[in-house]
Amino acid sequence: MNSIFLYTERFLLFLIVCTSATRASCQPFVWCDGHRPATVFFSSPTDPVVDEAMSMFSCDMKAVTGIAAVRSRQPQEAVIRLVQLDKIRRGKTKSLQRMGIPVDSLQKMIDGFHISVACNHILVVGSNGRGTAYGLLELSRLAGVNPWTWWGDIPPERRLQLAIDHRYTTLQGASVAWRGIFLNDEDWSFRPWSAAAFGTSQGSTISLQSYRHLFRLLMRLRANACWPAMHPGSTAFFKIPGAKALADSCGIAIGSSHCEPLLRNNVGEWDTRRQGPFNYITNRAAVHDYWEQRLKEVKQSAGGNLLTIGMRGIHDGSMEGVGTMKEKFQALQQVIDDQQHLIAKYLGDPAQQTQVFIPYKEVLDIYNMGLNVPDHVTLMWCDDNYGYLTRLSDSLEQQRPGGAGVYYHLSYWGQPHDYLWLTTTQPGLIYSEMKTAYDYHARKLWIANIHDPKVAGYGLELFLDMAWDIRCVSAGTVGEHYHRWLCRQFGQEVGNKLWPVMCQFYQLCSERKPEFMGWNQVERWDLYSNGQEPVHATAFSPNAFGNELDRYLDRYASVAASVESIQQTVCLSLGDAFFAAIAYPVLAAEAQARKMLWAQKACLAANDDRFASADSVAWRTKLFHACAESQQAYNDIQTLTHRYNEQNSRGKWHSLMDMRPRKLPVFDAPQLPIRLSNTQIGQWLDADTAIASHPVDTTGAVARNASQWQYASAGARTVSMLGHSMSAVWLPQGDSLVYIFSTPQDWDAVLRVALVPTHPNDKGDLRFSASIDGASPVVFSLKEPFRSEQWKQNVLRGQALRTLTLGNLWAGTHTLIIKALDNHVIVDQWMVDSQPSRPFYLFPTH
Repeated sequence: MNSIFLYTERFLLFLIVCTSATRASCQPFVWCDGHRPATVFFSSPTDPVVDEAMSMFSCDMKAVTGIAAVRSRQPQEAVIRLVQLDKIRRGKTKSLQRMGIPVDSLQKMIDGFHISVACNHILVVGSNGRGTAYGLLELSRLAGVNPWTWWGDIPPERRLQLAIDHRYTTLQGASVAWRGIFLNDEDWSFRPWSAAAFGTSQGSTISLQSYRHLFRLLMRLRANACWPAMHPGSTAFFKIPGAKALADSCGIAIGSSHCEPLLRNNVGEWDTRRQGPFNYITNRAAVHDYWEQRLKEVKQSAGGNLLTIGMRGIHDGSMEGVGTMKEKFQALQQVIDDQQHLIAKYLGDPAQQTQVFIPYKEVLDIYNMGLNVPDHVTLMWCDDNYGYLTRLSDSLEQQRPGGAGVYYHLSYWGQPHDYLWLTTTQPGLIYSEMKTAYDYHARKLWIANIHDPKVAGYGLELFLDMAWDIRCVSAGTVGEHYHRWLCRQFGQEVGNKLWPVMCQFYQLCSERKPEFMGWNQVERWDLYSNGQEPVHATAFSPNAFGNELDRYLDRYASVAASVESIQQTVCLSLGDAFFAAIAYPVLAAEAQARKMLWAQKACLAANDDRFASADSVAWRTKLFHACAESQQAYNDIQTLTHRYNEQNSRGKWHSLMDMRPRKLPVFDAPQLPIRLSNTQIGQWLDADTAIASHPVDTTGAVARNASQWQYASAGARTVSMLGHSMSAVWLPQGDSLVYIFSTPQDWDAVLRVALVPTHPNDKGDLRFSASIDGASPVVFSLKEPFRSEQWKQNVLRGQALRTLTLGNLWAGTHTLIIKALDNHVIVDQWMVDSQPSRPFYLFPTH
């Protein structure tokens, strides 16, 4: 150890002498010439995570330059020098300060790092082990290594040399202390892929190799936390030999979900036959012993522990042994108090351990009864499973030393409907909700619920980018952030072409997620023995506003055609990456819409007796063509999925993509009046070749996107890539939007206002008012009980609608004022409609 400090002292002295000369130079500093390896010297003791980063960096340099980076024993031979700030002696920090290293700022940062160029070397100074590791991997990014290089099949461009400007400097640190994922609902993606790719390691359904790749991705995305897979059928994380040690070596703190106290995976670890019921009232000693074993096991964990406290049933059910709310309250309070004693006994001062309490589902009601959660415990708030935050810390809770966090869903299994196929959550929604959370001081822990990291893709990276640097994106630059991501993934030319197309794709998915195209619900045990409601005709109308059903199909077809065209221009080395991240989700979602809407058209044709009797040939052609389109769409999804699993990346992702997660009705073959053979499908697809355009017809209506205001209060902010409009307006309490519009004649009209279906996250209400032509404002509330039927319809639609009867609206010019009476109001669209009973689905704004 003394020799390391001696090297550190000598090299710091050397830096001070030559720093001024370096600053005077204007030539780029070549840190890898393509002939010799990039050399790295560890100028201080480091944590294991730095060794893991070094291994990754070495492979990165091999991929970029053809020569792996190596670790140097001599500081003078190294081109890159690492310093872990919290490992050097206090006196050496002054030497770094004299060099211009912002030591004071670094010491205050979470996982921070500083990179600069000094006298023919690159100096990376990390505030701790993670920061040092992130700093080294930042050099990989500068060399052109994509964070998704393995998961996204994006090989870096080969380079003859690597150079950096002598004046280059960066100072970075995390906005949120703990940033990571919950690998959940893994049954149809991560788990079968892991088994196929790596076999069953020591009998594990998810292998150690899978977690290694996952943890390395998290490191590249500067995440430091993981709740491992916990579903029935997945091997409990702590039963996988070496898994916790692997997490520690990657700087990944392991936690557990809201229903898994003290790092226990109840589904995989609690044995009812041997240990008795998971009942704290009747079997407390066994439960204590169960928790104590895990606390002993993780005492020396280098990566950290995120200790979820509280208690629920074995697998996300209510706590056993209690009935009334009073009994639940008393039992949960006893559990929390006892857990503090256990933590103190085995890990030390509970206030020094990261503890998390998650008031999810009925636990929130118990918490609101006055549950005493110690101030050093982090309160982790949840969304409603569909991306809309339900509660955040109030002014008193924001003062808690333990702070607050957010558990946020990018995929979900449950009511009213799963979305476990594609990840299509709007970037603007992720931004608006997580920025709100940050502003409410939820800055301790952010966890994204994902069913698979590859499928989560951009949405996961945006979430983690914001956790790393909350300033990386703003309300108006969400689209720019996505644009830059596309260019980074596929090159500037392809990214520029792709960006407007993918914006249209996100808009189509915001109007209806592909998984919701069946217009049905799951887990309806009161009506169906299997809980699964059959699919229904969609609400897209062939009659409203110039045929919105066909227009939706046209828009999807245009997006799909553009993606297929752009795909032809993608370089060969990025073809697999493009297919998995772009082509598959776009083309599969388009086929899903085609399957459902052409089936609807087929049923309409089959039931049109008047048309059938008037022209049997035309009727037969119309019917059979519609059936052929729907069946072909289903075949297309099968073909695309087969390519994803069997052909893309030479079968690397075998079994990862399931086109029918949980085998829900919406994913089945279409329900049609007539079933055609494959030969007949080909014949009838070409039978109806008439091409019709479907322009928007707003006769009898005036519709606008909320962003098309004439006047707005200073606080109004348009959020890009949010809402059906893709430009919904974030309206603070007390602020208003003013619109001026005209009607051609007197109308007996209604006003319809569409808002993003947010929730009051301050325990209050969520109200707005609307007024036309100076009339008294009419107040509406958006507050909905969780799992009420209206809430279900809101999240399936992605909008909350409110209607105001206007009576006789005279011909001429009018003024509409929409005002937010509470915070978290986001206005999307509005329409004045002269047909109050008009059946429609989309506001006719495009």
